[in-house]
Amino acid sequence: MDCPSHTDAEPSVVQAELLARHCAAQMYESDACTRWLGIQVVEVRPGYARATMQVRAEFLNGHAICHGGLIFTLADSAFAFACNTYNVNTVAAGCTIEYLRPVHHGDALTAEAVEQVRSGRTGLYDIRITNRAGEPVAMFRGKSAQIKGNVIRSND
Repeated sequence: MDCPSHTDAEPSVVQAELLARHCAAQMYESDACTRWLGIQVVEVRPGYARATMQVRAEFLNGHAICHGGLIFTLADSAFAFACNTYNVNTVAAGCTIEYLRPVHHGDALTAEAVEQVRSGRTGLYDIRITNRAGEPVAMFRGKSAQIKGNVIRSND
């Protein structure tokens, strides 16, 4: 019996990963908020994104800990990059976040978005946000919905 070799599947995997990276680059270029906050997208592949952010002094709330809205924004950005890796415009249809521990000035946060399910025009993603020590500081779950259009426009 002839079995396809591992190399037979590589071009489609490589193409999907290249498409995911191209989509992320296009989105990042268009996302002034993400860039302004200093969020860096450090890894992306189909259905997955990892982003980092340094906690600056202006991110602190009245309790001298990182404002929950900024932790949410980091998670939401990783979610957006992960669910747009297929070159179909995709937005959040809903999301929840659970804050687990405080985050302090100077800490480095990492948000890792992982696709759990993608079916039809919707998807479900879990985003784990950790501090520099690798401790979870929040868990975010996002539901995505595909809309009209493509991330990479034909003139790009």
